[in-house]
Amino acid sequence: MKSFALMVCLAAAAAQVPPQDARNVSPPGTDTHFRMPVYRTKAAWEARKAFLRKQILSAAGLLPMPEKTPLHPQIFGRIENHDYSIEKVLLETMPGYYLGGNLYRPLGKAGKFPGIASPHGHWIYGRLENTELASIPGRCINLARQGYVVFAYDMVGYTDTIQTPHAFGGRREQLWSFGPLGLQLWNSIRVVDFLLSLPEVDPARIGATGASGGGTQTFLLTAVDDRVRFSAPVNMLSAIMQGGSPCENAPNLRVDTFNLEFGAMMAPRPLLMVSATGDWTRHTPQEEFPAIQSIYRLYDRPDNVETIQIDAPHNYNQRSREAVYRFFGKRILGDPDGEHFRERNFHVEQLQKMLALHNRTLPEGALSYEQIVEQWIAAARQQNEATTDPAVFRERLRYALMAEWPSEVISQKDGERILLSRPGKGDRIPGIWIPGRGLAALVVDPRGSAAARQSAEVQRLMQAGRPVLLIDAFQTGAAVATRGKPGPHYLTFNRSDDANRVQDILTALAFLRKSGEAELVGLDQAAVWALFAAAVAPEHVKLRAGLGGFQGSDQDFADHFFVPGIQRAGGLRAARLLTR
Repeated sequence: MKSFALMVCLAAAAAQVPPQDARNVSPPGTDTHFRMPVYRTKAAWEARKAFLRKQILSAAGLLPMPEKTPLHPQIFGRIENHDYSIEKVLLETMPGYYLGGNLYRPLGKAGKFPGIASPHGHWIYGRLENTELASIPGRCINLARQGYVVFAYDMVGYTDTIQTPHAFGGRREQLWSFGPLGLQLWNSIRVVDFLLSLPEVDPARIGATGASGGGTQTFLLTAVDDRVRFSAPVNMLSAIMQGGSPCENAPNLRVDTFNLEFGAMMAPRPLLMVSATGDWTRHTPQEEFPAIQSIYRLYDRPDNVETIQIDAPHNYNQRSREAVYRFFGKRILGDPDGEHFRERNFHVEQLQKMLALHNRTLPEGALSYEQIVEQWIAAARQQNEATTDPAVFRERLRYALMAEWPSEVISQKDGERILLSRPGKGDRIPGIWIPGRGLAALVVDPRGSAAARQSAEVQRLMQAGRPVLLIDAFQTGAAVATRGKPGPHYLTFNRSDDANRVQDILTALAFLRKSGEAELVGLDQAAVWALFAAAVAPEHVKLRAGLGGFQGSDQDFADHFFVPGIQRAGGLRAARLLTR
């Protein structure tokens, strides 16, 4: 076997380990100015798109997709006007959980109609907001008159959808990936199911449009559901602000990505980007639109994405609505004459006539918040227990950890001191390198490399003359560094500390494995880090890690290995299955 001392010398690359770990110095957040990566081929983008789709679903708790149970739609309280009707709707998107909305349909027209999913933003009255800046009833009425079946539905915690607050979830819910973003995305998917169940709706002509938080729902829905063929997210596709509400953020959602990549996943389906001069979409014509159009060019469909900017504050006002009417009219109805899609005056019904729960209670069997959480966890456990394929569990755990096996590792050595990093990632992993011959060992101690060197385990390895690599995993030992207070939705953009530690172990393993097999030893609490690193490694890892009292309960994970989504991905059972 090649001497590891020689291997370390040869591995020193031209690229340098950064002087500080970027994970401490410059963690991204909601208001970071992101830049669209360059994708030079359709194949490269398609691979990235497939990865991002599962990243979104994993962050939302929808990997694997929950069982689609019957919606049991309740449609009632019909109001008929001259050329459209409005009805109240309750959908059972999960057993015992109800989504409220209003269904707008054309009157006096025949044939199959396009269907439009219409999520709202963070307006005071939700789907019933009717102001100069935004009128959800106004757009739905006009779309129905133009020949669409439109379903306007609630965000969680709004109007009729009251079984959870709008913002909810603690550590336990995060371990199981149950939160407002995922619940809203699930509701949106079920809304498409509902529209497709209506006999008058044309399944080949499904669209979606919403502004602000409804814009986020729109592009996340189109990113994961190809049944939506036409999309118009309004005032939300931005490189400088990613959405500030809990319903727009979930742990891991934007780790190493951002909203423009999500919006570009619509390609090559027709997309209209509506922006405003007075909010975070003010640069869209110059920055965000060309970035997304670059993806459409990979499909030779640059004209399938359009943009328009309205001189206004954050809105879905009449001018923005008319832009969407013209876009849908041209793309869906096949009518390029914009004059046909000017907004007509509309009458908004009294709120009580639109509310599904006015003088009405939720259906019998409706669950409380606590019951919804327990039902979600029970269903996830059932899916995990039914899974036996190691490759499936490995993929789920990789997404929960947002972990990679690096293709290249940068190393710098000064005596026994060694530094490791991944090109372009900005990470910095200090350690101690003890050369030798034979099977190399990577030893990880929660107190860091200096403490590990004093352990009986490392002393035995040194006496045997084996090469040993000791690392200071993220925020341990020499890697402990001062950090500022995490910004809002920190875990949406950044891995948890424990997930970073798993990544550091994988980086160190990849460094060692270039010259042959290596053994991984996890001491004390680091045994759990080592177990999950070995579980997601692409090749079998010889592992020694005694878990002590760690039994894989929610409390164990919350206290000793906090990684959002880890229980949803299979937890300790999955890790043990993968490291047998």
